[in-house]
Amino acid sequence: MNDPKRNRKSLIYVALLAAIAGGIGVYMSGDAPRKEVAESRGGYRDFAVGPMAAFLVKADRPLVPDLSFRDGQGADVKLSQWQGRVVLLNLWATWCAPCRKEMPTLNDVQKQLGSKDFEVVALSVDRKGLEASSAFLKDTGADSLGLYVDDTTKSLDDLQALGLPVTVLIDRKGHEIGRLLGPAEWNSAEAIALIKAAIAEAP
Repeated sequence: MNDPKRNRKSLIYVALLAAIAGGIGVYMSGDAPRKEVAESRGGYRDFAVGPMAAFLVKADRPLVPDLSFRDGQGADVKLSQWQGRVVLLNLWATWCAPCRKEMPTLNDVQKQLGSKDFEVVALSVDRKGLEASSAFLKDTGADSLGLYVDDTTKSLDDLQALGLPVTVLIDRKGHEIGRLLGPAEWNSAEAIALIKAAIAEAP
């Protein structure tokens, strides 16, 4: 007889092993992860190659939760404030070594493509708060990225993220095109092509 509790624990254990093997900073969540759907919609699966091979396309494009966090001045911010623009949402923390390696590539994407149609939203989920997160961005040379912090780490649960970094590509209507768990070369030709395809979509 199948034991649901045992099966759930097995799923979490396998996912954590995969995360550790991939060099991902692991975050424990009380909920088992939902199954990712890696099917094509509008040809996006064609972009999941090379540095983007781990990009998981969401065939049903679920609505992304309206995350709450703070900006660099401590003011309350909601993710829905970016609706109407394509967003590359990246969750990171100062203790996450892969995040440090990835951050300059995210900064480069913002320099290349940042506009009224697109923005990289790099969201720190570090419990150390604004000061530590600000120092991290300076240390990594991320001078084109805004400072956003969720020191409650609630965003991780809301997005059902298993580890850090995790990056979610969001369309203009606030729906998830897909996500990538672990570090990536976001300034690679493949990543830029993926993001440009999202920007080119009709509103």
